[in-house]
Amino acid sequence: MIKTDALIIGAGPTGLFTAHQLKLIGLDCEIVDNLDKIGGQCIELYPDKPIYDIPAVPECTGEQLTNNLINQLKPFDIKFHLNERVEEVKKNNGLWKVKTNKGTEFNTPNIIIAGGVGSFEPRKFAPKECEKYENISIFYSVKNKSIFKGKTVSIFGGGDSALDWAVELSKDSKVNLIHRRDEFRGAQSTLNQVLELEKNGKINLYTKYQLNKINGDEKLENIDILHDNKETKNLKTDYVLGFFGLIMQLGPIANWGLNLDKKTINVDTEKFETNQKGIYAVGDICTYPGKLKLILSGFHEGALAARACFKLARPNEKYRFEFTTTSTKLLKRLGKKE
Repeated sequence: MIKTDALIIGAGPTGLFTAHQLKLIGLDCEIVDNLDKIGGQCIELYPDKPIYDIPAVPECTGEQLTNNLINQLKPFDIKFHLNERVEEVKKNNGLWKVKTNKGTEFNTPNIIIAGGVGSFEPRKFAPKECEKYENISIFYSVKNKSIFKGKTVSIFGGGDSALDWAVELSKDSKVNLIHRRDEFRGAQSTLNQVLELEKNGKINLYTKYQLNKINGDEKLENIDILHDNKETKNLKTDYVLGFFGLIMQLGPIANWGLNLDKKTINVDTEKFETNQKGIYAVGDICTYPGKLKLILSGFHEGALAARACFKLARPNEKYRFEFTTTSTKLLKRLGKKE
């Protein structure tokens, strides 16, 4: 049984920054994540995609943001339990007893759910034969864009991810962009870039088309796309990318007695506590009036949840807010000289 002041579920950006805030005020914490790596959606879905809304960081990729957050945690000894999923949460003598699918058990007064949208997987192409090409020629996220250099890439989707990658990959690849509608959901500025690239012959744009058939023996050779009017086109392609969003599953969280709103968890905006005392939710998985699903919002939520944990973890001590610029105690925890 592992005893800790707080258990964080989720090793994405919000979970990592929440851990930093907990350690900064002198609380111990451990992190569980069902992925096999640190970084959550940033690493799993868009490691190479630029992010523009992190304060004081004009531009960074999901991988760079994750590495920076990991570096920020270096002064602290935080134990990660990767490839583990929390299966069971029970109240035990005023504390929470938590058990993972691998049998790891925790005893803690505080649980912080920072699990993004819960357990997630990308929506996939309908044709069954697509499965044999997955992670070979068909991908639902980009982890290494260099493999597409000099190749023909067919991108399906009408949102920001599809548009962003169409623009990015057109620099070194021949790009087909296929969408089932005329209207796109992505940012107008990016769509304008796509339309300009189409004019210049850098992108081939096909609207009102969907994937109909995959052709090839050992490797993908070409695809058939079907128009709403039943017209079929055959496109030679080396790779296919599908960006249709995520299927979100809360998994075992749905059975923890939390106040759920569809697939999100209602919280207060003082402590980001749920209806269960000592269980908090931060990041994309929590909801409240005025909620913005931004990474910077998750950082704010995690900072407040961390301070709320202090009262339950140290009931005989009074928490006093201190600035890292002036507090010798906080500087010492960071390994800095006064």
